[in-house]
Amino acid sequence: MADASLSAVLAGLITVVVSCSGPLLVVLAAAAAGHLTDEQTASWVWAACVGSGVTCAVLSWWTRIPVITAFSTPGAAVLVGSLGDYAYPEAVGAFLVSGLLMALVGLTGVFGKVMRRVPPGIVAAMLAGVLFSFGVGLFSALDGAPVAVLVSLATYLAVKQRSPRYAVAWALLAAVLVTAVVPGIDASSVDIGLTLPVLTAPEFTGSALVGLAVPLAVVTMASQNAPGLAVLAACGYRPDDRLLITATGLASTALAPLGGHAVNLAAITAAISTGEEAHRDPRRRYVAGVACGVFYLLAGVCGAALVGLFTALPPELIAVVAGVALLATFCTSLAQAVADEQGRDAAVVTFLTTASGVTLGGVGSACWGLVLGLVTHLALTARRRRGARQEQQKAA
Repeated sequence: MADASLSAVLAGLITVVVSCSGPLLVVLAAAAAGHLTDEQTASWVWAACVGSGVTCAVLSWWTRIPVITAFSTPGAAVLVGSLGDYAYPEAVGAFLVSGLLMALVGLTGVFGKVMRRVPPGIVAAMLAGVLFSFGVGLFSALDGAPVAVLVSLATYLAVKQRSPRYAVAWALLAAVLVTAVVPGIDASSVDIGLTLPVLTAPEFTGSALVGLAVPLAVVTMASQNAPGLAVLAACGYRPDDRLLITATGLASTALAPLGGHAVNLAAITAAISTGEEAHRDPRRRYVAGVACGVFYLLAGVCGAALVGLFTALPPELIAVVAGVALLATFCTSLAQAVADEQGRDAAVVTFLTTASGVTLGGVGSACWGLVLGLVTHLALTARRRRGARQEQQKAA
């Protein structure tokens, strides 16, 4: 309680709001593709939110760093195109095996060792690329909600000059108040009530393991866990990758019979709770992770109502809230990305690739940004080394 602050709690709330808006729609699309019943769909939402909530709260409290977890959006996107080919119990079995695979990868520690060898400039450029769409989305919302954008941005800048810790909170309040009046929020689709999970016995088939479990594990590790570790590193933390990935993998395994497809480290939304806007003291930002976990748990218990709520919210409001909340983190990461002149080319390649939003082989742009940035870095480093050796030989 001594470390708690309003800014950290609000950062956790905004993280959940952003995480449960767009990504939740992908989960609902996957559930529709798999022809799930309303009860099974609500149980899936329950498992996704409760799994994220427990891992957020426990890992943040245990490690004293803001560990933000979420349900795998790229994984849900993979399921949109393939879940309908399998019976639901087969899919549950694939979810369980996928979680075990991710836990085993975490236990080896190899994944974290690879991530720690990535240059800091490339990591910062990847984070800036991930946040780029949110910054652009803030001003793209001018078409649909100009008053909300301008009032929120003006409030943010005015409060930031006097009290930076509360700038996002006041900007959020201003955006909500303006949106509530113009054009208004239709809450008629919100069904208030508790959500109960539905237990499904898993079935294991070779086709589901190859067609669902392996792609789900690979995409989640590459598109979520890798950028998630990078975001924590870019904010100055030294996360225990073996603990975090193993814990999220085991959580995915435990929640699979209830419909949860995958719990992983968050990447985009993590930046909201790991940056200076959560708290100026990095040692007290873990409170944002704990708060995020609590709000996730509340969202899971009211899963059916959550679906209706985020359907009712104007998309412009989510864009404004996310864009304002991530402005400071975007500025910091962009500055770090271009700080090193020798590594600037690799950082620019990473930034542009990540910001492009390209998806190849089911793997998102954040992972490809890291890969192409590293390739550029290694190529330029090798060239510099050859040039240095040639100069030494001439001098000799």
